[in-house]
Amino acid sequence: MKKEIDMLHGSLWDKLVLFALPMAATSILQQLFTATDLAVVGHFESSTAMAAVGSNAPLINLLIGLFIGLSVGANVLIASIIGKGKREEIPDAVHTVISVALISGAILLAAGELVAPRMLLFMNTPVKVLPLAQLYLRIYFLGMPFFMLYNFGSAILRSKGDSTRPLLSLASAGLINVAGDLVLVIIFRMGVAGVAIATISSMGVNAWMTLHFLKKEENEFHFTWKRLCLRGIFLRKILAIGVPAGLQGVIFSLSNVVIQSAINSFGPTCVAGMTAGQNFEYITYFVINAFAQTAVTFTSQNFAAGDKERCKKVCRLSMIEGMLGAAIVGSTFALGRHTFIRIFTNDPAVMSYAYVRILFVAMLELMTGVYEITGGCLRGMGHSLMPTILTMLGCCGFRLVWIATAFQKWRSVRTLMAVYPITWAITGTAVTILYLRVRKKEFARMGAGA
Repeated sequence: MKKEIDMLHGSLWDKLVLFALPMAATSILQQLFTATDLAVVGHFESSTAMAAVGSNAPLINLLIGLFIGLSVGANVLIASIIGKGKREEIPDAVHTVISVALISGAILLAAGELVAPRMLLFMNTPVKVLPLAQLYLRIYFLGMPFFMLYNFGSAILRSKGDSTRPLLSLASAGLINVAGDLVLVIIFRMGVAGVAIATISSMGVNAWMTLHFLKKEENEFHFTWKRLCLRGIFLRKILAIGVPAGLQGVIFSLSNVVIQSAINSFGPTCVAGMTAGQNFEYITYFVINAFAQTAVTFTSQNFAAGDKERCKKVCRLSMIEGMLGAAIVGSTFALGRHTFIRIFTNDPAVMSYAYVRILFVAMLELMTGVYEITGGCLRGMGHSLMPTILTMLGCCGFRLVWIATAFQKWRSVRTLMAVYPITWAITGTAVTILYLRVRKKEFARMGAGA
């Protein structure tokens, strides 16, 4: 079976779907494994343990956001090399990317152990939840080197059109995560520590499988530890694209940390309910994100090859397919919310909070496609800073203003959740206008007929 997709020739609508679906499934599986952590501690421990695991998500995303952005830079780097036909540069690019992954993992491990537990205090984490949340974080961040190796290794595979093997790697590791949860929590009664240990064990398997795939490559993508390097020209390209993308993730997560602090102020029951509902929000978003990442890779190759019309089609079709997929998934969760929430809890109070998050956020998540996919196309063309700035102002900045004003005046969970669709509409409009202007300018440079 052919592992790679030819992004430069042939029909697009089917190739976009074939590339995006494994990416969406990969992210959804990853979230389902996290959801398993929550479901196991929710049913076999307590809502406090469930809140301890779930309340860490915004903080974890805040710390890893920058480095996940760097993996986007790695994707663009190698995809553009392929589009230009300079395959002789691929080996050094691959080994530079893996070196960046190792450095990123080491930095995150240190930050997670030294900084993260203290930051929980600033998030108004309920006193009852705090000790367990800190324990989970300390164990979780031990797996960061593995986590980074998987993400950067997957970016390498996807840059050449292979989104299937990252899915295979994650699925295998996820089964270990689920088995570990059940054994360590139900049999050995290790609670929060058990799910954290199961998670980092699965990260290790994930990293090993991804590197194994690269070691088995018989072409320019072959990886060997002896060739690890940091080529300055490639590192600069990774940073130029990846740092703005990562900063967007960081600022997003920072605003979500502020929102999480507001959620925490309603007590452990609200935290548990919001955590449960957030799983469905994430799953819906992953459909959008998969098509956004697909747009990055397809645009990178075709822009480097000078195919303007194909770049336009990539954006248009990715938008249609991504938003349609998210609409179907989000609506399914909204209509079946009473059944889906019982996966995590049977507590009526917890469930009531979860319903609010599903209806206000998960069901409307398709709106993020307007700025995520156009932003992905901009990054594929080498423009990463401006979509980052607009997204930070439109989403993150407005959310902080909303919490300081509207939320303080009409203090309720519904008021808090309403900020999401409002900011998505504002940001989507701004980034789409930017994309159209930048595209016109870039295509004019490539020749008449933009």
